[in-house]
Amino acid sequence: MKEAQGTDAAISEERWLETVYRRDTPQLTVRAVIGGMAIGALMCLSNLYVFFKTGWSMGVTITAAILAFATFKALSAARITKDPLTALENNALTTVASGAGYMTGGGNMAAFGALLMVTTVRPDPVPMIAWFGVIAALGVFTAIPIKRQLINQEGLAFPTGKATAETLRAIHGDTGGGSGEGTGQARALGFGALFAALLALVRDAKAPWMPWNLPSSFPLPLTIAGRPASDWTLSFKTEVVLLGAGALMSFRTAWSLLLGGLLTYAFLAPALVAQGAVTAVSYKAIVGWTVWPGAALLVAAGLTSFALDWKSVGRAFSGISRVFTRAKTDEAADPIDAVECPGWWFPAGFVVLGPIVVVLMTWLFQIPWWAGVVAVPLAVVMGFVAARVTGETDVTPTKALGPVTQLLYGIITPGNLSGNIMSANVTGGIGLHAADLLTTLKTGWLLGASPRVQFHAQLFGVLAGAAVVVPAFNILIPDPALLGSEAWPAPSCLVWAGVSKAFAGGMGALDGLAKTGIAAGLLLGVALALLERFAPPRFKHLVPSPSGLGIAMVIPGSNAIAMFLGALAAWLFQRRDPDLAQRYVVPVSSGLIAGESLMGVVIALLIVSGVLSR
Repeated sequence: MKEAQGTDAAISEERWLETVYRRDTPQLTVRAVIGGMAIGALMCLSNLYVFFKTGWSMGVTITAAILAFATFKALSAARITKDPLTALENNALTTVASGAGYMTGGGNMAAFGALLMVTTVRPDPVPMIAWFGVIAALGVFTAIPIKRQLINQEGLAFPTGKATAETLRAIHGDTGGGSGEGTGQARALGFGALFAALLALVRDAKAPWMPWNLPSSFPLPLTIAGRPASDWTLSFKTEVVLLGAGALMSFRTAWSLLLGGLLTYAFLAPALVAQGAVTAVSYKAIVGWTVWPGAALLVAAGLTSFALDWKSVGRAFSGISRVFTRAKTDEAADPIDAVECPGWWFPAGFVVLGPIVVVLMTWLFQIPWWAGVVAVPLAVVMGFVAARVTGETDVTPTKALGPVTQLLYGIITPGNLSGNIMSANVTGGIGLHAADLLTTLKTGWLLGASPRVQFHAQLFGVLAGAAVVVPAFNILIPDPALLGSEAWPAPSCLVWAGVSKAFAGGMGALDGLAKTGIAAGLLLGVALALLERFAPPRFKHLVPSPSGLGIAMVIPGSNAIAMFLGALAAWLFQRRDPDLAQRYVVPVSSGLIAGESLMGVVIALLIVSGVLSR
C-alpha cells in the first residue's frame, strides 16, 4: 500500500510520485462534482449571510469535508449509494465546494456592496455573474505557474490546507471509508445547525401563525451618557451565527473586537455626539464617522504588515522568474508533468479570460479600456504575491492589495468611484482564488491527489458560486439602503466605499475632526502592525489585533460582544479539554453558522414570496 500519510517540505517530486501519489484512485467522480457544487452553494449562501453581519468569510474546506462525510454516510445507510465516499473523493468534493463557498471573499461582496452604496445602481444579474465567474477563473489559472514552486519545491505551510488534510484522514480513517470520529463531528455539526435554524425561525419569522417571536437582543442593565446602552448598540444579541463566528477566530482577535467595540460605542461615540460631530444616537449615524478611522486603521495595518513581509514579496517575484525559466528549459523531460497542470494552461487562460475582464470593466463600470488592460496583468502579479503570503501566513492580504489598487486607480482615473472599487475587486478576486486553489492543492499534495483533478474541481466550484452569489445577494439585500444598517452592518463594504471616496474624490469634503480620526487610525494601524511583528513572543498575545480593532469601529457593539462570547467559550473549552475541543469546536461552530444563515436565506425567500412579512 502506498505511503499516503503525508509529506514534508523536503520530499522530492519523484519520491512523491512513487510513494504518495494515488494514481489509480477515483477522485473527481460525478457524485463528488454534484455534491461539491451543492455543498459549495450552501456554503456560499452561509458565507454571504455571515459576511454582511461580521465582515468575514468563514473557512469552507473543513466544514465541507464533514458535511460531505455526513451526507454520504446517510445516503449509504439509506442504501441510496453503495460505495462509501473515500478521502480523495472528499478532497475533490471540498475543492469544488471551496471554489463556490469563497465566492464571497477576495473583495467580491465587499466591492459589490460598496458599489451599491456609492452609486445606488444595481447592475443586471447576468453580467455580474459573468464578472465574478471570470475573475475567479482567472485566479484559478494564476495558481498554475507557481504551484510547483510554492508547494512541491519550497513546501510552504498553507496551514488551512494541512488542517483539511488532517481532518480528511481523521474522519475517513486509514481505509478511506469512515471512522467514529467523523460520525461524531458530523452529528455535532448537525445538532448545532438544527438548533441555530430553529432559533432563527422563532426569532425572525413574522407571521400571523407565530404567537411569539424571540427578541433579537436583550438590553444591558446600564446607561451611557444618560441613555440606555442599547441606544449605543451595546446589547446581547440572540444571533448565534455571531457566537459561531467568534468561536472560529483567534481569542486575540475576539478580545480586540470587544475592546474596540467598547471604546467606540461607550466612549468615542458619546464624545462625538457631545461635540456635535455625530448628530444622532444611532448605529448608522455613529458609523458614518467611525468608518474613517476604522478604515484607516485596517488599511495602514494591512499595508505595513505587507511591507514588513518584503522577503515574501521578493521571493514571490524571484519565484516567478524561476517558474518561467524552468518551464522553458526542462518541461518536456520532467516526469511529474503528466500529473501537474501543463504550463501552457496559464497563458491560454490569460489570453482567453483577460480580454473578457477588460470588456466587462469597460461596459459595466465605465473604466477606460486602457486602464482595464493595466488592471489584469497587475492583478495576476498581485495574485502571485498573495499566494505566497497565504502559503506562509494563512492570511490572503486582500486588505493590503485592494487599497493599493484603489490608490492607483484614484490617480489614473480620478473621480470614477465605481471603477475605483471594481478594479480593486479584480486584484482581490484573482489573489483570493489563486490562494484558495493552492490551499486545496496543499491538501491534495499531502493526500496524494491529482493536481489536474483539483484544478478542474475548482473551476466547477467557481461556476456554482458565481451562479449562486449574485441572485442570493439580490434576495438577501433587496434595498441597498439596508447596507450599513444595524441589521446588515456590512463593515467591509463600508471600508471599501470609504477608501474609494478618499482615493477617487479626495478628502477635501471631510471636516477637520474626521481628518484627525483618519490620521489617528493610520498611526494606530502602523504602530499595531509594528508591535505585532517585533514584540517579544511572550507579549504578542497582549498586542491588540489591528483587524479586530478596525472591524469593531464599523460593526455594532452588540456584534463585537457576541463574537467575543463565542471566542471566550471556545477558549475556555480548549483550556479544559484540548483534545475534545480540537475535534468539536469547528463542527459545532460551523453548524451554528450554517443553520442560522441558511434559515435566514429561507426566511428572506419567504418574505419575497409574500408568505412572511418583514
